[in-house]
Amino acid sequence: MKTLLVGCGGISQTWLKAIAQIPEIELLGLVDLDEALAKQRAQQFELELVTGSSLFDMLHKLKPDLVFDCTIPQAHYDVSLAALKAGCHVFGEKPMADSLTEAQQMVKAAKEAGKVYAVMQNRRYDPNIRSLKAFLASGVLGDITTVHADFFVGARFGGFRDHMKHILVKDMAIHTFDAARFLIEKDPEAVYCHEWNPKGSWYDQDASAIAIFEMTDGVLFNYRGSWCAEGLRTTWESEWRIIGTKGSVSWNGAEGFKAELIEDNSGFLSTYKPLTVHSHKATDFGAGHLGALQSFTHAMLEGKEPETICTDNIKSLAMVLGAVESSEKGARVPIKLSF
Repeated sequence: MKTLLVGCGGISQTWLKAIAQIPEIELLGLVDLDEALAKQRAQQFELELVTGSSLFDMLHKLKPDLVFDCTIPQAHYDVSLAALKAGCHVFGEKPMADSLTEAQQMVKAAKEAGKVYAVMQNRRYDPNIRSLKAFLASGVLGDITTVHADFFVGARFGGFRDHMKHILVKDMAIHTFDAARFLIEKDPEAVYCHEWNPKGSWYDQDASAIAIFEMTDGVLFNYRGSWCAEGLRTTWESEWRIIGTKGSVSWNGAEGFKAELIEDNSGFLSTYKPLTVHSHKATDFGAGHLGALQSFTHAMLEGKEPETICTDNIKSLAMVLGAVESSEKGARVPIKLSF
């Protein structure tokens, strides 16, 4: 697939490393508002290709089949619509957009153009989360009732993130929200969220949050997180406890799993027997960005729907934007999924 990559900031390096391992992708050019940065990336990865600062000009000059959108979140809407209008498929960084209205327009544009628009959710392609999903899908814990996820990382990025509104929820929590949907295969119905900026935070605002989601089938998902919590750091995948009617499983976000099943519940306290969460490979395509990109590429070449197609990923965005709205209103907010 002839491809154009737009946005040559830090994340583009991760994409370019993965793209180099996928022979089915023919990279034609790099675009950035600062063309010098595009040239720098081309030189860094020893790529002989076209660079430019105008997406419109590069689309018409190179006529790619596919656009990779690695721009900042505020640019996703304009970049995706321009690419779809030019007859390109789009695979872009998260989040889809700054609003559900924009996201719905992007979904509509992809449908009208007859093109695929999918969103990067690289953390779905971690072998450990695939192992946990397979364990839950076995039904050994019975019906899932409650999901807890904790994310505590003191990350000093600098740049736009330091000043971004709702930084934790919009830029990072979407990974955990999407992971919750992926693991239990439930969708959000309502949320109550509280955001705050603790003393000592190096962010302008909203570096910490607690959110309670009501999911389909009566499942409750509880998220606690901070991007300015010093000490006792969790993994980037969060720490999880998932409770079922027959037992529970915990996951530390790496290779640490613990699970117990009810053995005897006739007394005041039940007794339990341990369960093993068996290792499961990420996918046939690898882990992280490489796995996501190879999975997407394979789906496209096979004429199949990518796992993170926009019509599904918009539900994870709805969780983010619902949490933001709840925080701003200080009230429980219903999440509507009638797109």
